Amino acid sequence: MLELRGVYKTYEGQPLLRGISFAVDESETICLLGASGSGKSTLLRMIAGLELPDAGQILWDGHDLAYTPPHLRDFGLVFQDYALFPHLTVSENAAFGLKMRNWPKNKIQERVTEVLNIVNLNSFGNRKVTDLSGGEQQRVAFARALAPRPRLLMFDEPLGALDRALREYLLNQLRGILHRTGIPAIYVTHDQQEAISIADRVLLLHDGQIARQGSPKEVWENPGSAWAAEFLGLGNVIEGLKVEGWKVETKFGIFDVRCGHRHRDGEKVHLLVRPLQAGEGGVIRGRAEDVVFQSDRFKVTLDNGLYFYLDDEPKVGEKIEVKVKLECLG
Repeated sequence: MLELRGVYKTYEGQPLLRGISFAVDESETICLLGASGSGKSTLLRMIAGLELPDAGQILWDGHDLAYTPPHLRDFGLVFQDYALFPHLTVSENAAFGLKMRNWPKNKIQERVTEVLNIVNLNSFGNRKVTDLSGGEQQRVAFARALAPRPRLLMFDEPLGALDRALREYLLNQLRGILHRTGIPAIYVTHDQQEAISIADRVLLLHDGQIARQGSPKEVWENPGSAWAAEFLGLGNVIEGLKVEGWKVETKFGIFDVRCGHRHRDGEKVHLLVRPLQAGEGGVIRGRAEDVVFQSDRFKVTLDNGLYFYLDDEPKVGEKIEVKVKLECLG
């Protein structure tokens, strides 16, 4: 399988990636999640062989790929802009990689029929790709990447140009395709919801390093740092000073916070504040300054700058108390 060991890369004289190491297991889909400019796409390009790392190794089954050209790596790559050939039909686009590998014509036709069926485009073979919708064009790009039976699939923000409803539909389709085929995959996105929907394991990229990794559930329940909590939109991150025992003093009050880190009295700490449905916790008080209904809950912003997603709708100007869970982020 794929493994990266201590990969470094600079861009315009500045460090972009600083010692990136991870592996992709058999049939696993990992998601590289980070802000724009964090180096996600550069990592994909280096894995594909389109760029070289400044230092470190990219290996497949223990063999260094440094001297393996892109077309011999047998990896499939799907881009946001589809990169289809406008003068070719759907079938001809899906067959392109197979022709480059000199497959026999009968095998090409058989495989193209198979992959178009996988992406639910079996009746579209003779249509020009320029006559298709954006979602249909992206499915053609999926089919083209799948056709040569690659040993790894890579997706670089493949759904970024599509609307939310279509993204959710294609994510469901893609997740099903990856599970059925068992092909390991790397999916790059800056969208947290896409990461949750597609990934077996999420890698958060920040400041040139992997800031946190784990299953979506693990990462969302325990982000591990103030940056990760804020980037994922998990709740309010506030600062405080550790005082005696387990207490942390903040401008919103003094709270008992159980923490697995070692902090000295007087040391600054960051806390993640989330609403608590049941159990013991702290209380945040404030006046509702803004109330917006979002999906199935109300986003309530208080006059102290904190916000909470609540089931019940308060009136603007109403004084409220929110029971909260406080987690130390270090």
